[in-house]
Amino acid sequence: MISAGVADRVVNNWITEGFSRSAVKNSLAVLSRILDQAVRDEVLDRNRVEVTGWQRQYDRYEDELDDPRSLALPNWEALTNLADTLVKASADQYSVWGDVVIFAACTASRIGEVSGCRVQDIDTDQWIWVLRRQTSPGPGGLQGKGTKGKRSRKVPIITEIRPLVSNRIAAANGRPEARLFVGPRGGRIQTGVLRRATHWPDVVAKLGYEHLRRHDLRHTGLTWFADAGVPLHRLQQIAGHTDPRVTQRYLHPEIAALQNDGDRLSIHLNAPPGPNLVPRLRIVK
Repeated sequence: MISAGVADRVVNNWITEGFSRSAVKNSLAVLSRILDQAVRDEVLDRNRVEVTGWQRQYDRYEDELDDPRSLALPNWEALTNLADTLVKASADQYSVWGDVVIFAACTASRIGEVSGCRVQDIDTDQWIWVLRRQTSPGPGGLQGKGTKGKRSRKVPIITEIRPLVSNRIAAANGRPEARLFVGPRGGRIQTGVLRRATHWPDVVAKLGYEHLRRHDLRHTGLTWFADAGVPLHRLQQIAGHTDPRVTQRYLHPEIAALQNDGDRLSIHLNAPPGPNLVPRLRIVK
């Protein structure tokens, strides 16, 4: 039942889900050894799986990540339409599926971070979401997802999603430890759960966003923040990036070019022996 086509699709899924090159290589090596042994045992007539070119697939995928703006949704209408369609496609038509998608995009966050958001993390006076790095087990001894080991950060909650957040807080009956977004059975919403429950691949293909993954909601938010004119250093704090060069990829090309021009001037001014500046006028007393 294992064919070259099946193996190709599996490898492509591994790459898009972010598995490392070594994980893909080692997994294929194990599969190849098993199938070779099946041929020797005369279970198969030949090894039909010869996955080639997957390194090039990896290169193309990493090239896409060099331009994360290309992975972003175009506007607010596209985001809300995606959320509504996902809810309609789910078996239970559970509204929180759409709420999670909107919240993740508008806060430039990962689904894992959104699923770990608790009522106490939301400052409704200043409308700030504080993402804390969780170092101790959560309720029931489970390690809840905070910021995936990154440093803590604060993210603004924009006006458009404040009613959504208020409704989720009300649904939690004011319990500070309650999760803001939970599945229909009260469990944590993971990216795989969201994918299966909403038939994500079918929905995004129907809407014309075949490339769109759950993680791309974060790319959407950061791109929108950048286009709104958020300065690079503030965008870096919202994203939680340690390297500003990573954050700079979200800037509009024209803005990035201007910043590069400024960097060139800074290098010029600080280069020994320095630029040929106009000499200062001697003050005659």
